[in-house]
Amino acid sequence: MRVLTCECGMTCGGGERPPTRPGERDMDNGLVTRRAFLQGLGGCAAAGLVGCAVSAGGDAPDKRPPNIVVILADDLGWADVGYHGSAIKTPHIDRLSRQGLRLEQHYVTPTCTPTRVGLITGRYPSRFGVTAPAYGKIFHDDTLTLPALLKRAGYHTAISGKWHMGSPPDETPRKYGFDESYGYFHGQIDPYTHHYKTGEASWHRNDELLEEEGHATDLITAEAVRVIETPRQEPFFLYVAYSVPHFPLDEPQRWLDLYLDVEPVSRRWYAASVSHMDDGIGRILDALDRTDRREDTLVLFVSDNGGQKSWHSATQYHGRYADKSHTVLGDNRPWRGWKGDVYEGGIRVPAIIRWPGHLPGGRCDAPMHIVDWMPTLATVVGVEPQGDMRWDGRNIRPALQGRSGPAVERTLYWKTPNARALRQGDWKLIVFNNGKTELYNLAEDPYEQTDLAADEPDRLVRLQQSLAHISVGDW
Repeated sequence: MRVLTCECGMTCGGGERPPTRPGERDMDNGLVTRRAFLQGLGGCAAAGLVGCAVSAGGDAPDKRPPNIVVILADDLGWADVGYHGSAIKTPHIDRLSRQGLRLEQHYVTPTCTPTRVGLITGRYPSRFGVTAPAYGKIFHDDTLTLPALLKRAGYHTAISGKWHMGSPPDETPRKYGFDESYGYFHGQIDPYTHHYKTGEASWHRNDELLEEEGHATDLITAEAVRVIETPRQEPFFLYVAYSVPHFPLDEPQRWLDLYLDVEPVSRRWYAASVSHMDDGIGRILDALDRTDRREDTLVLFVSDNGGQKSWHSATQYHGRYADKSHTVLGDNRPWRGWKGDVYEGGIRVPAIIRWPGHLPGGRCDAPMHIVDWMPTLATVVGVEPQGDMRWDGRNIRPALQGRSGPAVERTLYWKTPNARALRQGDWKLIVFNNGKTELYNLAEDPYEQTDLAADEPDRLVRLQQSLAHISVGDW
């Protein structure tokens, strides 16, 4: 293994185990076998320095634009994948992590619509007034999306799964650059009826509603495999947006049987849904192998936000889950917080990229954000958009290849209905709408336990000024 040394002089990918988080419990829910996910978080991993520990095999010359497959899990927690130490069985995600590059400081937004908007626009979702799950019209009329950009570059573009970036009949996938669409429009559906929580129909093909039998995970996977196996000359962009492990959960017995000893039962449902999704991801990877497309396909896997703590409703989904309280769902440990929070547990998620011959394997600890992928993929396919794209993201390919040069302090930004947050280098500022302000040094305190706002008044003022400046572009 060829190891690159970070600018701090330490080798990322190993290092001392960080201090135990105050109040940290053993993984007592039966779904984390050890504290393996804590290994290797020392040194540069907790800091804001750009650097990756990689194995040889990156930066072969580009011959043709690659196929691109983006796989998005829904509400998958940091500690809910095998390669982070979970006992949830994710052999195919783990295989991808061994073959690809693990992105250990990959940030998203705390909820679903904002992350998806950031992914396909390269801009912070607050630039569109999106700070939470949203419906209706999302994008400005002149917005150039990632699928539209790739379509102009000669790609066939397809989505299988969750849309949640606008409402039918007008604000649907094919309007925004997808040649073909399949899945559901809304934020979540019953996995079998495919209806939204209000009872509204949501399942569609090419933006036209249809009724179809089967579990959503299986249908989304089958469509993704169909797109991959369809003969075509042009490269393809395939966006696979799974519905799990977002509630409501209702899994086939085959997957539940893997976790009969897990309590509470809602955690069993959650684990089963993750393994079910993992099996689908395996089928997608196998389809790439079977069609000899593995070597010329870039695969990105990421969760849309951190895991959710719990859920229950007596009325949604026609009351089908009234007696099925989801009391325990995701696991974001060791990070603080849940889905919806701007603490690390809500915004720092599992992520992997694999592009054989072009990107190395190993791990990368460079801080990056979901908004980085549109400018990065534009560079990968050789597209230079005309005019000012107003991207908030940047091309992170040099960081992925371990050749980012001198240490660069990233400034990352989040806005939710309740708070705004800024990460600048190792420092993270959170300003809540109620006036409360918190400041953390993530290099020394990755679990956000010690608020330094009162101890660092000058730094606090500088970060507040940066926050005010970056939020000017919000709509």
